[in-house]
Amino acid sequence: VLILLMFLSLSHHHAATDSFQTNITLFTRILDSLLDGYDNRLRPGLGDRVTEVKTNIYVTSFGPVSDTDMEYTIDVFFRQSWKDERLKFHGPMNILPLNNLMASKIWTPDTFFHNGKKSVAHNMTMPNKLLRIKDDGTLLYTMRLTVHAECPMHLEDFPMDSHSCPLKFGSYAYTISEVTYAWTRNASESVVVEGESSRLNQYDLLGQTVGQETIKSSTGEYTVMTAEFHLKRKIGYFVIQTYLPCIMTVILSQVSFWLNRESVPARTVFGVTTVLTMTTLSISARNSLPKVAYATAMDWFIAVCYAFVFSALIEFATVNYFTNGSSVSITLPTIAKGGAADPNNVSKIDRLSRILFPVLFGIFNLVYWATYLNKEPVIPNMVPSV
Repeated sequence: VLILLMFLSLSHHHAATDSFQTNITLFTRILDSLLDGYDNRLRPGLGDRVTEVKTNIYVTSFGPVSDTDMEYTIDVFFRQSWKDERLKFHGPMNILPLNNLMASKIWTPDTFFHNGKKSVAHNMTMPNKLLRIKDDGTLLYTMRLTVHAECPMHLEDFPMDSHSCPLKFGSYAYTISEVTYAWTRNASESVVVEGESSRLNQYDLLGQTVGQETIKSSTGEYTVMTAEFHLKRKIGYFVIQTYLPCIMTVILSQVSFWLNRESVPARTVFGVTTVLTMTTLSISARNSLPKVAYATAMDWFIAVCYAFVFSALIEFATVNYFTNGSSVSITLPTIAKGGAADPNNVSKIDRLSRILFPVLFGIFNLVYWATYLNKEPVIPNMVPSV
């Protein structure tokens, strides 16, 4: 009985080995037959039909976004699918999963990114490419790419601004009469952004929209696929670094209205120091932006704050002129008194400024923040980000 069991076990092992070797030989013959007489220089359906390439994108990483260079970085799985009747086959499997070596031996679309500054195909540890061939000749070709693309920005509302960063791609050599592109699925499934993919510090990714357009050039008409990623800037950093210091500087400049009008050194220090502080803040706020020729929302805020600070200095000069005439006398007793205010020795201009300056600055802030914070981008057909 033991001998019989050993014989049956060996027979089963040899049968499985023979079956495995038969499948390997069969797949090798299928691949050899597919490539026999195949010319990868010719597109599928040449002279018969237009080749349609269906695409979709899975975003694994989005960001960072550079304001100074007006570009962004995106890491994607870029998928393309098309039908090539020359690659039909009959076998025990409906799908042949292959690697990048087979992709170099067949025709593949010459897709490129129109607004890409630099694109990198990942090659570690092997080229990150996937190829699957169905028995009816339909191919799925996937690769992992990192794309640095242009993102035109209009910074009039900075830092309460929103932007749409496009990703445009299409065929480099084939016109619309030879190769066309289409999204594989509907808008919500053609471009998918991974939930934890955001690498954005200053922006929120609101969502994305997809589209298709046709461009004309001297060599013909081409299909261009577009995916736009909609961003809204986070204002927290700028509130802490610019807005609050500007507001505090303006308030500090108005403290001089409550000092004795004869305290020339103290009020001079307040005026000159706040003016210099506003100058420094305005210069530092511009360092993180491209050198655009127009004023941004932050520029307008800083300019108005600068005007309030400078007006406070001019107000002191006016009060001092009417107090002492054309000459300014600074005596040791005056300096010794410091900022002690005499209720009976307060200028009418100071009394008016104590009310007028804070009220005007408060109204300005109310109008400014109500105007810019209520601006919400209206984006039709947007797929919200997860």
